[in-house]
Amino acid sequence: MSAPQSLFQKVWAAHTVKKLANGQTQLLIGTHLIHEVTSPQAFGMLRDLKLPVLMPHRTFATVDHIVPTDQLVEPYADPLAQAMMDELRKNCAQFGITFFDRASGKQGVVHIVGPEQGITQPGTTIACGDSHTSTHGAFGAIAFGIGTSQVRDVLATQTMALGQLKVRRIEVNGKLRPGVYAKDVILHIIRTLGVNGGTGYAYEYAGSVFDGFSMEERMTVCNMSIEGGARVGYVNPDETTFAYLKDRPYSPQGAAWDAAVARWKSFASDAGCHYDDVVKIDAATIAPTVTWGINPGQGISIAENIPSPDTATSADDKAGIIEALAYMKLPAGAPIKGTKIDVAFLGSCTNGRLSDFREVAKYVKGKRVAPGVKAIAVPGSQIVALQCEKEGIDKILAEAGFEWRGAGCSMCLAMNPDKLVGDQLCASSSNRNFKGRQGSVTGRTILMSPVMVAAAAVTGTVADAREVFAVN
Repeated sequence: MSAPQSLFQKVWAAHTVKKLANGQTQLLIGTHLIHEVTSPQAFGMLRDLKLPVLMPHRTFATVDHIVPTDQLVEPYADPLAQAMMDELRKNCAQFGITFFDRASGKQGVVHIVGPEQGITQPGTTIACGDSHTSTHGAFGAIAFGIGTSQVRDVLATQTMALGQLKVRRIEVNGKLRPGVYAKDVILHIIRTLGVNGGTGYAYEYAGSVFDGFSMEERMTVCNMSIEGGARVGYVNPDETTFAYLKDRPYSPQGAAWDAAVARWKSFASDAGCHYDDVVKIDAATIAPTVTWGINPGQGISIAENIPSPDTATSADDKAGIIEALAYMKLPAGAPIKGTKIDVAFLGSCTNGRLSDFREVAKYVKGKRVAPGVKAIAVPGSQIVALQCEKEGIDKILAEAGFEWRGAGCSMCLAMNPDKLVGDQLCASSSNRNFKGRQGSVTGRTILMSPVMVAAAAVTGTVADAREVFAVN
């Protein structure tokens, strides 16, 4: 009888083509997701080498990073955006790749489109030229973000070379307090373990909190695994996973469905399997969390004060605090609550799903965005937009003063017209607060949950949503 194994070990073994001389593994990639930013050069390299796409039926494309969210009709005002859109269309047509173009009604952020189409499935390997590919691990997949040369390799061979990772199990048990969301959970984990804490690891998220989470909540946490240094983050597949996938366009149908579920179940981590590390977190200790600095690990609870260099535990920590305070223009030791904001952004592959907008609409209905605050709401896909519009969520947000936009990455990374100006400070539901991340070299970002973004929007300051909306 074989020794108990983790999901990571099982999926890795099932997709191993061979061990390479350098110690890496040549791994079959079951599903390859592409978009308009990291694929053009890869296709160009294929043409130079006169190579086809080996398995086009395993590759799916959409456009998300560069599309304007306030201009849905082509040609786009930005000629580079139009050129990248045209290039992706050409490449998909030439190589026989399924493309969820804007005209399809299925376009959106790649990490939202894959799950909602049922393309993302348990027990598979998934690669995409985007760092937040770890999102798909919510389904019990092993999902990697890759670079352009690796996009070329996967297109040409349907494989890539990788070193095997260690596995850390992160258990969050107990009950989350009111007003605490999946975004707070992952910000708390990253704050606790550090932005480099996951280097060399896959994170397996477990415990009663994850057992109770919806798929969209699990996706939020897995999405930001990369921000904690982990290459992969996943949750073992269960009945919640299967219920989400049932009857999706690319999910197995009929008798094949029952066989698929049995196979998917077999990939879940075995009881008693070995983990390289185990971290246990009490859910009751997690509070609404916001960042104050220039990486996602520089976070505090909404009730805490901005750190001071005097509290640093090392010289590197002190230098990091000094650098972050200077860039963010925030006073050391002051409360984060009450910090004035200029922009509020709802969206991204972290928090641009239907449940995110439903939760915000529930609390902002009848309220108004504060004077002087620019607030935009960007659905993560055309399907999310349609669902929101059917439920009247778009109208609730618009009446509150949010601009309701088309689907795309938008202000998460600002490779499109949605950018901060000057040193504007943005309350953002996205995943990165790096210097210049939102389109201005001096723009400032504070990460938080969508409901906390809504609270900041209506008060004009970083605020405790539990107080603003009487969340209990």
